[in-house]
Amino acid sequence: MRQLFLFASAAFWLFLLGFATSQRWLPAEVETPQPVASGEFQALSEVARHKTADDCWMAINDQVYDLSHYLPDHPSEPEIIVAWCGREASEAYRTKMKGRAHSARADRLLAAYRIATLTP
Repeated sequence: MRQLFLFASAAFWLFLLGFATSQRWLPAEVETPQPVASGEFQALSEVARHKTADDCWMAINDQVYDLSHYLPDHPSEPEIIVAWCGREASEAYRTKMKGRAHSARADRLLAAYRIATLTP
């Protein structure tokens, strides 16, 4: 009985310690970029100015997304996204370049990076 008590006490304190330090080992929350002020850009030419891994904007379905902070978290290699930085990428997003659509989870995640609506 004493061994059970010692085991339960140790498990409780380890759980409590893990919970108290969870901010150190859990991933940080996604930082939502601030929207671009309306009228700040009018066309795809503004998106084209943001074509590097450090400053990566994409136009997908007439919406503009700043994916700069997402690149390291993308499940595949960041280079796959970097190739589309500064460009219209609707078809690439729809097909994932493999003929398959992104998941509903990916759609929800993408919405967090929306910064503006593309105007012709």
